[in-house]
Order: sequence, then structure tokens, then C-alpha cells
Amino acid sequence: MTVRLTLHPLAKTIEVERGAPLRDLLFQYGVEFPCGGKGRCRGCRVRVLENALPAQPEELDILSADEIADGWRLACRAAADRDCTLEIAQWESAILADQTEFRFRPREGQGIAVDVGTTTLVAQLLDLGTAHVLAVRTALNPQAAHGADIMSRVQFALHSRELTSLIRKRVGGLIGELGGTDVRDITVAGNTVMHHLFCGLDVEPLSHFPFETPHAGPDAVDLAGGRRVTFLPNLGSFVGSDILAGILATGIHHAGEPAVLIDLGTNGEIVIGNRDRMLCASTAAGPAFEGGRIGMGMRAATGAISEVSRENGRFRCGVIGGGAPRGICGSGLVDAVAVALDLGLIRAGGRLGSGPIEIMEPVSISQSDVRELQLAKGAIAAGIEILARRWGVRVEEIPRVYLAGAFGNYINRASARRIGLLPFPEEKVRPAGNTALLGAKLALFEDDKRFESLRAAVEHVPLGSDPEFQDRFVSAMAFPGANGL
Repeated sequence: MTVRLTLHPLAKTIEVERGAPLRDLLFQYGVEFPCGGKGRCRGCRVRVLENALPAQPEELDILSADEIADGWRLACRAAADRDCTLEIAQWESAILADQTEFRFRPREGQGIAVDVGTTTLVAQLLDLGTAHVLAVRTALNPQAAHGADIMSRVQFALHSRELTSLIRKRVGGLIGELGGTDVRDITVAGNTVMHHLFCGLDVEPLSHFPFETPHAGPDAVDLAGGRRVTFLPNLGSFVGSDILAGILATGIHHAGEPAVLIDLGTNGEIVIGNRDRMLCASTAAGPAFEGGRIGMGMRAATGAISEVSRENGRFRCGVIGGGAPRGICGSGLVDAVAVALDLGLIRAGGRLGSGPIEIMEPVSISQSDVRELQLAKGAIAAGIEILARRWGVRVEEIPRVYLAGAFGNYINRASARRIGLLPFPEEKVRPAGNTALLGAKLALFEDDKRFESLRAAVEHVPLGSDPEFQDRFVSAMAFPGANGL
């Protein structure tokens, strides 16, 4: 027996088996499952507008009585047991592609470059004779239905190979949609966990300290349809081929002066160096920069507060897509905390003056939200400081800083400096766009996809075993500007 679900505002009706879990149905329509569907967060909330679904016991612990009465349910716990109309909040999201011009050595034929991100996927078809982009395809990473952050997926993958089949099928689909009549090479870049899951490698070594794996790559994988792809090599531990691609894209390995490359995400990666020497490290920043573990956090999608400024002593907000906000994404959270610090609503130690801070009805940030951001920014700031010290340069002396990825592209540099996330003058910091995709395109023009000389020039620094990291991390959690709580 089937039932009909009408999805608002998509104006779409789907027919599904009665009793089918909403988790299995709604991810493809933009509903997120940050905790992997474990009923621990509110990220997968949907609102039943007609024919309310019964509330499950777990929902009563997470949603208020008023929310339950107003039709809100957790998609990870609800099932389609009747015809109903659902309002889904997160239905459209910008995905960062790349149109950067670069120097290259012409080749015959066509090539495809793919960025396999934790949240999003981007594939581009290139003419190898001109480096012109002929076609682009984007999608959400289907693995996100099993957790927004990489460690949730590692835990899931310890007991199932589903994540490998999901990502291979989706990337293969994007490649097929690109077309191409004479494709010679396909290069793929992604973080270490994405590399292991895509290539079908054991993620067990990445599930516990010291988080080292014997599988560095590169690895060739045959997808359905006979397409062979090369997943570029990792640099060490959680520093994946997306960072190797970022080095190629920014040219740090050719520079005379030291520069920094930072990829801000659930696992923050940092590179510092020049043509003589490079150091890299990863640090577990957590998902706060992507809206994860934040009470009203969400991805940078329709309805997200993405920017906050101060106007006449109040918050002035920008909402993606306009209209009323449904939540707040990472860039909006950084802005909101920066403004709240200036307004005296948050103290230097991170304590709120009095209760949750309303940013824009109905969105507010709580004490736990601020703590999540402190943990994330503290880990990044401590990592930057330790790598700079090991390389032999003062942080303030570094002339150029590249921010990679979507979050780095949209973050307000002044706000990032205000909260102590990026301890650099604003004029030194530049958004670098999707460096993973650009680097994967550059790799199409390289004969050796192993990049042995580049990898040999990069030393991986395991921050977890650095005796100073914990002290610097704790110190970096405080916000600049005052002392005490």
C-alpha cells in the first residue's frame, strides 16, 4: 500500500510505500541529517502542514511541546504512514565550482576533474587543448544522509560498505551527465575519509588515535560503465588530496615567501610554507563552521542567516533567498558572535550575559552554540600558531593567507579576526575559491599523478602528539578583547 507526500514549497508530490522512513526519502530533496539520523539533533526538522504524523518518544526529548503541537517532526524518526503535506526548510544550496584561468601545457582530448567534498560534489569537463570548461555538474554528497561530519561517516562505514556504493554511483552519474566524446583522464580530489570511502579502503585506522592510515594513494578506481578515475594522493593522516590540490592551485610550492593555506570545515586543514619547505596539519574543528551541532544551525542554503552586521546597536541580518530565516549557517554564526562581542552580549571567555541571544526571529544562539564555535576556532587558531612556530615565522609576519572552500569564500574576514579564528590582518587574507577542484584540473595536465616530489616537500605534523597543542588550544578558545569570563 502506498501513501502520497506533498512537499512544500517544492510543489512536488511523491508516492511511497506506507511506513517508509522519511530519512530514506527526504535527503534528496535537501533535508539534512547532521547527526546521521541518530535522533541527537534538530537538523532534520520538517513541519507537517496537513494530517499530522504521530510524535515518537525520541522527538519529545528534542522538540518542545509547542513545536510538536505546531507540526514539527524529526525526519530521522518519522515514517510516511499516511497522506500528508510536509514543509521542508532546506531545499536549495549554492555549490562552489571554479572558472579560474591557469597556465597549462596543452594536450589532446578531454579531461574530467571532480571535487568530492564532505557536503557537495562538483565535476567539470575540460578541453585539454584549451583548458576551457565545457560542462559542469554539481550535487550534494549522498553520504550526508548518514552524518554531516566525517567521523560520523567513519563510524557508519565500520559496519557497512553502503557509503562506498553511494559515492561511486553519484560521481559516476555526474561524469555520465557531463558527456564528453574523447575523455582521456579523470582526476578526483577529496579529504582522506572521502578518499578511503570512494576507493573502498578500510577506514578503521582513521577511527582512533593516532588517526594514521597506510593508504596514501593515488588510487585508480573503475566505475560502472568502464570509467577509470584517479583519486589523487593524500599528504598524511586527515590531510587529503584536496589539500595537495590546494597547494597546486595557490602555487605555495613555487613561492619565495611563506604563505598559509587554510581549509575550514569539520576537519580543518592547514599548510604553511614556500618552495623550500612546507608543513601541513589537520585539526578536528567539528561541524560548527557548517552549521552542525548548532541549535538552529543549517547548511548555507535557502533560509539561512548567512551574514550579520551591527546597525544602531542591533543585529542586521542577511538571509539566503530572502524572507524569514529558518536557521543560521557557519558564516552567519561567526558574524553573529563577532557582533555580540562588540555589543557586550558575550564575554571574552564565551559566557553569555543573560540567556540565548536572539539574532532574528525565530533564530537565536545559545551558550552551547557559542561553545561549539569556540572549540572550532580554538582548534584552527592553535594549529596555525604551532605550524608557524615550527616553520620559524611569526604569525603576524606571514604575508599571504589563502582560504579554501565555500566557507572560506563567504566568511567575513573582519568577523573571523574579531573572534580570533584568523589572527591575520584582513588585507593579507584572500578567498581562494574551490582550490580542490582547481587543483584537480591542474592535475589533468600532469603526466605523473603521484606527485612524489611535491609530497616529499610537505612534512605532516600530527598536532595530537604535540605537547603544546592542548595548552594553545585552550588559550585560543577565548575571544580577543578582554580577560576573564
